[in-house]
Amino acid sequence: MLVGCEAGPALFLSARDREIRDSTRGIETAQNDRERAKAYSSRGAAYSEKARYSRIMKLIPEEEYERLFDLAIKDHNQAVALNPDDAEAYLNRAQAYYDRGAQDLIYETQPRSNPWLHAASLDFEQAIAKNPNNSHAYDMLGLTYESNGEDDKAIQAYTQELAFDSFARQRLADAYCNMGFRRQQQKDYAAAAAAYRKSIEWGAADDKSCPYNPFESLVAFYTVETHEYDKAWEMLHQAQKAGRWIAPEWIERLKKDSGRNN
Repeated sequence: MLVGCEAGPALFLSARDREIRDSTRGIETAQNDRERAKAYSSRGAAYSEKARYSRIMKLIPEEEYERLFDLAIKDHNQAVALNPDDAEAYLNRAQAYYDRGAQDLIYETQPRSNPWLHAASLDFEQAIAKNPNNSHAYDMLGLTYESNGEDDKAIQAYTQELAFDSFARQRLADAYCNMGFRRQQQKDYAAAAAAYRKSIEWGAADDKSCPYNPFESLVAFYTVETHEYDKAWEMLHQAQKAGRWIAPEWIERLKKDSGRNN
């Protein structure tokens, strides 16, 4: 078992090293700037992925992570400089910035308004400008905005993604749910309720993505905060129809406060 656990990281990193070598040869043998840019972009992506994986698996010290990340960005910058009209060059650099920013949030080395996520959003926007039909770019732009606490911009990106990929409905359900969670944490209950209702309109939010259950939060809000019991019962019935769990204590509280049983 131990050998198997060790083999996984070794195989992954070996594949990235092979990509780095192949891309280096591609840079040396390129016949024009377009080919050279593609090779730089590929090598930058390999450096970035090696850095990301090694950091998340705690295989390297922070200094080595910084070195690999710097190599990645240097290559991505070269790719953009050589072929500034290539959407993929911006997309790959944006992914490197996103991975850095998202990991910094995990390690709490940067607060919200993370500079790497901001840089990622600018590059995803450039990728979309170069190729407006790339649904992946819209999806990543939305995730970047959402990770950086820019809810309205995330929702706008996911709404644009809808034209290309129906999965954006799930993204919107999750985004509105997370918006509701943040508003609830700020005790802006009316705004939280509005966001939770929008989340429900788009579908069932992923309970691994959103900390709160929109249905249960609305039942609680309408029961305790506004005493709009008809709305509370409406949310409870919708939750039951959708197969979403509501804590028994909230159901009992609603029955008691509303004087109703259903």
